[in-house]
Amino acid sequence: MAIQKILIVDDSPTERYYLTDILVRNGFTVTTADNGEEALAKIRAERPELILMDVVMPGANGFQVTRSIARDPELASVPVIICSSKNQETDRIWGMRQGAKDYFVKPVDPAKLLATIATLGA
Repeated sequence: MAIQKILIVDDSPTERYYLTDILVRNGFTVTTADNGEEALAKIRAERPELILMDVVMPGANGFQVTRSIARDPELASVPVIICSSKNQETDRIWGMRQGAKDYFVKPVDPAKLLATIATLGA
């Protein structure tokens, strides 16, 4: 099933705008959350088909929220792609261990992001 509804979780308005612009121009429906707690509420209410998750945010960080999603039987089927400024290999490995399907370092390459979304929705 092709992915249509995407939730962007990032505390940076600039980053939310950047990712939203890329996705909307490519036909996706986008909602946003600016922290982990808001993200979990929106995931349950709106049932996005994909989540783009920042790591460094106030409150619960993206690794913690991704782990919560992966461990929740109701939410575990929703793929998470981490989009973070944390660019160490250990960060990428840790993100994947928390349940992320992929890990992008900001600024996210639009072509790679869209290709990954297409692969996840295939």
